[in-house]
Amino acid sequence: MDLDPDDVFRDDEDDLDNEFYQAKDSTKELLVYLVDASPKMFSTTCISEDQNNESHFHIAVSCIAQSLRTQIINRSYDEVAICFFNTREKKNLQDLSGVFVFSVAERENLDRPTARLIKEFDCIEDRFMKEIGSQYGIISGTRENSLYNALWVAQALLRKGSAKTADKRILIFTNDNDPFGHIKGATKIDMTRTTLQRAKDAQDLGISIELLPLSRPNEEFNVSLFYADLIGLEGDDLAQFLPSVAEKLEDMKDQLRKRMFTKRIVRKIAFSIANGLSIELNTYALIRPTIPGAITWLDSVSNRPLKTERSFICSDTGALVQEPLKRCQPYKNENIKFSVEELSEIKRVSTGHLRLLGFKPLSCLKDYHNLRPSTFIFPSDEEVFGSTCIFIALHRSMLRLKRFAVAFHGSSSHPQLVALIAQNEIISHGGQVEPPGMHMIYLPYCEDIRHVEELYSDSNGATPKATDDQIKKATALMKRIDLKDFSVCQFSNPALQRHYAVLQALALEEPDIPETKDETLPDEEGMARPGVVSAVEEFKLSVYGDNYDEENELVRNGKASEASKKRKAIADNAVKECANYNWADLADNGQLKDLTVVELKYYLTAHNLPVTGKKEALVSRILTHMGK
Repeated sequence: MDLDPDDVFRDDEDDLDNEFYQAKDSTKELLVYLVDASPKMFSTTCISEDQNNESHFHIAVSCIAQSLRTQIINRSYDEVAICFFNTREKKNLQDLSGVFVFSVAERENLDRPTARLIKEFDCIEDRFMKEIGSQYGIISGTRENSLYNALWVAQALLRKGSAKTADKRILIFTNDNDPFGHIKGATKIDMTRTTLQRAKDAQDLGISIELLPLSRPNEEFNVSLFYADLIGLEGDDLAQFLPSVAEKLEDMKDQLRKRMFTKRIVRKIAFSIANGLSIELNTYALIRPTIPGAITWLDSVSNRPLKTERSFICSDTGALVQEPLKRCQPYKNENIKFSVEELSEIKRVSTGHLRLLGFKPLSCLKDYHNLRPSTFIFPSDEEVFGSTCIFIALHRSMLRLKRFAVAFHGSSSHPQLVALIAQNEIISHGGQVEPPGMHMIYLPYCEDIRHVEELYSDSNGATPKATDDQIKKATALMKRIDLKDFSVCQFSNPALQRHYAVLQALALEEPDIPETKDETLPDEEGMARPGVVSAVEEFKLSVYGDNYDEENELVRNGKASEASKKRKAIADNAVKECANYNWADLADNGQLKDLTVVELKYYLTAHNLPVTGKKEALVSRILTHMGK
């Protein structure tokens, strides 16, 4: 019997309590790109991956352009501004020389990226010299300081929003490691001091300043000359800065079209320990599911988002209903009325806070209890002073006693038990690897745990078991095809990649849809390596023996399909045709490329190798198999 056939008690906001989908409620990011536009950025070139010379200005602009594209998918409600310094023309609200804030019509200087901004910024290099111009903004004998002006303009742009609700950042692109290097005496000291003070003022307001240095050929960017003081680097951070920056720059150039969530606070919760003692915790989602963005309905004329309004009309009088609606549920031939407040109270099982129930040994927690990605929790003294001290004491005790805490948690309509597992801090020579804190693991209900599957026996009633040799061969095979340093973050969802590529082409009016690489497809080249092929054959031999024929086995069991028969016929024909070619001579004389794709597939099929890919890939696969 369906107790609620009309979904009277359906909770319209069930998913709003899920930390996976609370990105908009967490802090957003306000970012200002500061790009050095001095002549040195245009004159210095480096060799790109396609062996072409690229100026440092081109690299910076390309990184920003790609970042703007990914941000629309990444977090479209984050806001950015693009600011050039060391320019001939000036354009900023402070009317400071040497600083040009790039923007487009119908958009504020610091705002969400739009298709028009991206399209016009893609053409910035072609018209930069004519419309904006490049010049040295810090000149000996003058008091002009374009870097100081740029930091001032960026700080003014970031006045929008509170530091509590927005992450504010300034990202500097430059290849000049000492902007005041050609100035001497008291002037240099004074200009350096005022610039560093301007940066410190910005940081005191909660603005983070980051540097992406562009090293010149055969000359490493010496960050310790000036910028280490500007961004606050010292000790080990200074030693590790350049390697980490190289990775960040490469990541900006090659970012995929995928959602990437930074480690921002999902929400704050109260942790009730005992006798009215509560502390404040911040929660962080470690993994979020990636889904296409929500559909926004637009007006066909103005192209502006539509607003939905709903009004209720009385069926008897035809008048608009002014009073709040009441819902009813039929019960014993009578409609029981409920107000919105009453329904909300009925559905409220939990307050949404975390309530400690007790502790258990870590041995009681099994791997299969972890149903979905955990939530990382960390203390906060922002509203409840002393939360960190109590959390640290609890954290240390749990680590020492090897216990985990059991707590009651959940949304108002979905309560559940959770396990809090203390994580110790892990530090390597490169810095912190894992932060201290706790993981909140969502424990399953009884019906969520599946029973162990039965072991099916053969006709003799015995359960088949692998021999030591079969286990050894299987282990060797797994080691041979093991993915080194595997991470789920290395693979993107091809369907979403295609979805975002189509959206990008439509928004930017691009003639072609950008290509997307499906990284989930099997690595045919890797599987065709002689070592892998040998390990697979040894495993098959140990399991099935020398005389095993898969196709004949299926025929004997009556399981051979038309497709399998067709595959066997193709394989037999390929073996026959393959014998008509002297493959060794063709490979030695470089004549494999003269064969047709069909002829190349004779060899591949005869040797059980993959036959997919272009002609060049097929030739390479054959040469690899032959050891050429």
